[in-house]
Amino acid sequence: MKIGVVTDVHGNLEALEAVLHALDTEQVDMIWSLGDMIAMGPDSNAVMERLIDRGAHMISGNHDEAVVSLLSGHGHPESYAHTRPHHEWVARHLDSRYVDVLESLPRTITSEMASQKAFGIHYHIPSEKRQATIVDEPFHDILEPTLENMQRLYGEYDGDIILFGHHHPVHLFEDEKKRYVNPGALGVARDELARFAILSDGEKRMQIDLRAVPYDKRIFLEKMERYEVPQRDVMFRLFY
Repeated sequence: MKIGVVTDVHGNLEALEAVLHALDTEQVDMIWSLGDMIAMGPDSNAVMERLIDRGAHMISGNHDEAVVSLLSGHGHPESYAHTRPHHEWVARHLDSRYVDVLESLPRTITSEMASQKAFGIHYHIPSEKRQATIVDEPFHDILEPTLENMQRLYGEYDGDIILFGHHHPVHLFEDEKKRYVNPGALGVARDELARFAILSDGEKRMQIDLRAVPYDKRIFLEKMERYEVPQRDVMFRLFY
């Protein structure tokens, strides 16, 4: 069995297409998408269409939830005020079919293989906030990627491999009990690579293969300008 794991596609269709082609080559049995499918990039609708067409198992991320919260009239997180103009633009353009899908997504996903359990979440949510809405800001502040911090965030999670995203760099840490894996943001990086992971059966435990494939970033950046994506200059400087 093989699971392709992606996270933080962020409306980057060109990067997603490159990864889907790679996953086809690998003949994965299923695809996990660990949240933040939409926003930042210009193609939230097309990204959702591709993932749904491929039968991807999706969970929600903070950008997904913030946009849906605006559309449902439930407000917007206070600490996300700097992103509100962008989220409002995404909300205006998001197809209602995908709103319904995003609104129904769970926050976690699990699977078992090689006598081990994989647990996926967008980023750590403290137990007392597991049912909180995005307006109450349930996702933990991003911590520096160290083994100690991963143990602090995910050490009590029910899984042998904890998979997550949100923080865009690749993480791979291991202790005697767990492996902590962030495949890296598929759609957000300063280079021209789209990142993902493949989980597969091993003799004694699940195998983790961290991958990256090139994509045509020039097309992506041109679309950001052509569609006049709000706050793109800030995103270019910080993320791309």
